[in-house]
Amino acid sequence: MAGENYTTVTEFILLGFTDHPVLQSIIFMVFLVIYITTLVWNLGLIVLIRVNPHLHTPMYFFLSNLSFVDLCHSSAIAPKAMQNFLSERKSIPYMGCAAQMFFFTTLITTECFLLAVMAYDRYVAICNPLLYMTIMSPRVCAQLVAGSYILGVTGASVQTSGAFRLAFHGSNIINHFFCDIPAVVKLSCSSTYISEMVLFIFCGVIALTTFSIILVSYIYILTTIQRIRSTESRCKAFSTCTSHLTAVTVFYGTAICIYGIPQSKHLLEEGKIISVFYTLVIPMLNPLIYSLRNKEVKDALTSTVRRKILLFRT
Repeated sequence: MAGENYTTVTEFILLGFTDHPVLQSIIFMVFLVIYITTLVWNLGLIVLIRVNPHLHTPMYFFLSNLSFVDLCHSSAIAPKAMQNFLSERKSIPYMGCAAQMFFFTTLITTECFLLAVMAYDRYVAICNPLLYMTIMSPRVCAQLVAGSYILGVTGASVQTSGAFRLAFHGSNIINHFFCDIPAVVKLSCSSTYISEMVLFIFCGVIALTTFSIILVSYIYILTTIQRIRSTESRCKAFSTCTSHLTAVTVFYGTAICIYGIPQSKHLLEEGKIISVFYTLVIPMLNPLIYSLRNKEVKDALTSTVRRKILLFRT
């Protein structure tokens, strides 16, 4: 406003969880263990799918891309958060905050579409098994994955630009451990109504579209499985979907807890804890979910390890 002195924000301060040095060290170690485990498990699953010919199918092509997204997703949040836990000044530059928000939102949006693509893949495999390899050709699979990334970048561009088109001249303290959109928007000194509505509508469309694809796919899948007379065949057909269903349930269940329920002030700390699960724990758990509940992955891992041992002995 004319006649008023104000300073344009050039950096943000991330409060994190606590300012107690001992607790910060403990949280740093927890984040470090989670992050290293995420890197090892996701990279391991990508390499396993790459080197094992039995896993060169559409389902595992999508799974390797999901692991890549999870790996990048965790890397967009964990390193900066861990650095701040050990720093006295927990700052992040203005453009650094925008970049973190963009990459985080890109990867989250891409994961939504990848989970929808994986549900469609299971639908084709179970409901149209004879046409599966024709419908899910390498070209179609590549297009579906590329489309997921493009939609992820598009969604992130709209949401990040919507957040950073606002003016920031007041407080620069973000009550979070990373640059999450709602936490940043709250700091703006200009009207946030239009930006919040655009962000809400855009997020709603993405969530509704991807979840609808998943829901419709599994309605058809369950209907088809119920028609199978053999109990053994029915269980085998459903077992191919359990890993994906588990990942979808955990992902969307946590997202609803964070973004679907209005956060009051006394629930901010609980929201940050849930965000840890959403941003760091799920990327760590996904490879474990698909490995433990998938016989083909376990068999491929066993055969690969045995082959490496034999080569080492010779």
